[in-house]
Amino acid sequence: MKVAIIAPPYPLAEAPAPPLGVSYVAAAFLAAGAEVRVFDYIVRRYTEAKLQAELDSFQPDIVGATSVTLNFPGAAAILTAVKRYRPEVVTVMGGPHVSFTAAATLQAYPGIDIIVMGEGEETINELVNAEFDERKLSMIRGIAYRSNGEPVVNEARAFIADLDALPLPARHLLPLSRYRALGYPISIITGRGCPYKCIFCQGRRMVGAKIRSRSASLVVDEIEEIMSYGIDRINVADDLFVTDRKKVRAVCDEIRRRGLRFSWSAFARVNTVDRETLEIMKATGCDSISFGVESGNPEMLIRIKKKITLPQVRRAVRLCQDVGILPHTSFVVGLPGESPETLADTRKFASSLGSLYGYHILAPFPGTTVRERVAEYDLEILTDDWTRYDANRAITRTSRLRPEDIDAFVDEFEGEIMKGWHKQVRNYQTGANSPAEDLQVAGYFRTQFVYRLLSEDLIERLGEDEVGEDEAGSEERLCRRLIATTGTDEALVRRAVADFISRGFIKYGTRVGIPGGKPGWFWTHNNKIDSLS
Repeated sequence: MKVAIIAPPYPLAEAPAPPLGVSYVAAAFLAAGAEVRVFDYIVRRYTEAKLQAELDSFQPDIVGATSVTLNFPGAAAILTAVKRYRPEVVTVMGGPHVSFTAAATLQAYPGIDIIVMGEGEETINELVNAEFDERKLSMIRGIAYRSNGEPVVNEARAFIADLDALPLPARHLLPLSRYRALGYPISIITGRGCPYKCIFCQGRRMVGAKIRSRSASLVVDEIEEIMSYGIDRINVADDLFVTDRKKVRAVCDEIRRRGLRFSWSAFARVNTVDRETLEIMKATGCDSISFGVESGNPEMLIRIKKKITLPQVRRAVRLCQDVGILPHTSFVVGLPGESPETLADTRKFASSLGSLYGYHILAPFPGTTVRERVAEYDLEILTDDWTRYDANRAITRTSRLRPEDIDAFVDEFEGEIMKGWHKQVRNYQTGANSPAEDLQVAGYFRTQFVYRLLSEDLIERLGEDEVGEDEAGSEERLCRRLIATTGTDEALVRRAVADFISRGFIKYGTRVGIPGGKPGWFWTHNNKIDSLS
């Protein structure tokens, strides 16, 4: 059985890490005996022609996709295109959005055959063993499908008890050279489950209330594997890693025992950190922690069931600063009952902490309490256009705040940041910055350049040479084409290209998978192999 897994487009400006969910799904299919490929359209431009070419090349029996709410429409459109081009292929979708909209999704998207709800690994194993036979689907828990044209939602599957039994995420199938060029950290999880009941979060329903931890040795096995791909920055993505102090110590002790050196960051709750644990984390390379605070108003924290206090926030930030870890605090605006007064409280509190901080705008995702029980709150949801669920612009109102008011609050904050940034950019151009400030500006422009390389397939489009052109001048030819196409600073382009070559992200030679057969530049798959083809 051949399985293609789609990583659907996602905004590069939202700092996507190599998709962890896709990696776990791919590993589950591999463990079940399938041959698997990942069609990654996050760091490659998506076109229907490219999709068709890759379907023709791999000839999959099954095509799956996973998505969050923001990129669900794009993922659904891709599976619809798959079904239109190859009607015999079985199409499958998983992820948090469809887990809570299964019947509605099947009704609205006839191109999607099966939905996997919640944790998918054991469900995938059963589907493969059943060979996706529609006569056996009724016996498989955790899926939704159609019978006689009508959606059928099967019984939910129990959460996986032993996470150590799962294979490591199949990151070897991802185009890691492209992700390394993008420069964002790679994410891992050390466990699943959340006992908290925050009304704006899907997490508890997706992964259960009971915390299930992976063993320290297996977590560090995964870290070692990640490092073998030349990656030296990792983010621990589960909020509750720091909750279990014994587990933190065990993981950090194992990192030290193996002599691993890398930098890492983590998410944490403010009511779970202590000095000793933070010092242990710092000693093994942790340099930043992000805390979800959500509001600077005590009554709001109670309303959203955050189960933290403002003194706990101050203490957590101070502890991080004391041990040399950079704290970041994030806040959500537009929460139920939000008012000018609660926003003022949040602004005052956030600015008083001395941490880096930022704002998201409430997006009431399917599966959240705030959406499913919205009638109980001072909140009105204004749209079900999922493409607007990016937490950047308001899609709700309260009795005292219009969406324009919510947007204006965030815009004012970001406007102040942009004033300082524009000054820093001007100083970069005139030579008035410090070296650290110049490094920030140069990094920003490089990132914007990389966005264009990836989203517009510029290496593929501009890297081709004519037969007979010598390799010696190929780097210069590539740089000239990139400068002419993007209008990017010449020195920046030349530095970036030279860096990509030296680190093996791009190479010169026969371009595998690119029509024409001419020599030129191409992205390598990872630091171990040039291509999976």
